[in-house]
Amino acid sequence: MSKVVFITGASSGIGKSIASYLHSKNYKVYGTSRNPQKVDVPYHMVALDVTKEETIKTAIEEVIKKEGKIDVLINNAGKGITGPIEDTPTKEMRDNFETNFFGVINVIKEVLPYMREQKQGLVINTTSIAAYMGLPFRGIYSASKGALELITESLSMEVKAFGINVVNVAPGDFATNIAAGRYHTPVFDNSAYKEKYAENLALMDNHVDSGADPIQMAKKVQEIIENKKPKIHYKVGAFMEKFSIVLKRILPDKVYEKLLMNHYKL
Repeated sequence: MSKVVFITGASSGIGKSIASYLHSKNYKVYGTSRNPQKVDVPYHMVALDVTKEETIKTAIEEVIKKEGKIDVLINNAGKGITGPIEDTPTKEMRDNFETNFFGVINVIKEVLPYMREQKQGLVINTTSIAAYMGLPFRGIYSASKGALELITESLSMEVKAFGINVVNVAPGDFATNIAAGRYHTPVFDNSAYKEKYAENLALMDNHVDSGADPIQMAKKVQEIIENKKPKIHYKVGAFMEKFSIVLKRILPDKVYEKLLMNHYKL
């Protein structure tokens, strides 16, 4: 029997690439979107908003009713946020955590009982290489994804006895439309960070525009699914993006901070 894959945020970007690729490899894929009727894809789509618990429950029950199981849950839905910490509205910070952190947890909580009953399952959380370091003007995004990295470690230990594996996949910059869906704190005229923030906004968008093909993420996800003993942490991206995590481990804090500040021209 084909493995049943449930992936949130499958209407565009990395999520769409993963879902399309797995569908082409004969997995039975169910993607989610807040407006699935507007999405033209070869795999099944169901309505789900990770910030609304009732839609999570309904979507999961729909797939279980049709397939009787969910073998793989891929938590891909998320959104970006940029801005100086001082200038970013606290409400927008909370909203970001509702999607990137609490939304993921609520999807996991709804799926775990079915996986326990099956005595097997795999949860893959899409985080970010930015989760491993606090980046200027992306601090809230780094924090929400970093929190998800740690929750994955905790959950992995809690559910191991039930035959369930939980892993992270941290992508670097990929050519997607994520920039269009970000919350950008405005560049306020009276902001102390006006010039540097404006420069870094352009730099961030350029990194995404020149990013790699998200098919790399799709292939890595399939590799994880096929691995009977997956690791907890995976990184997918350019060499220097992954190497930056190694440097953070081995360099003194101030030296690493200086490298980042030079990169972001601060």
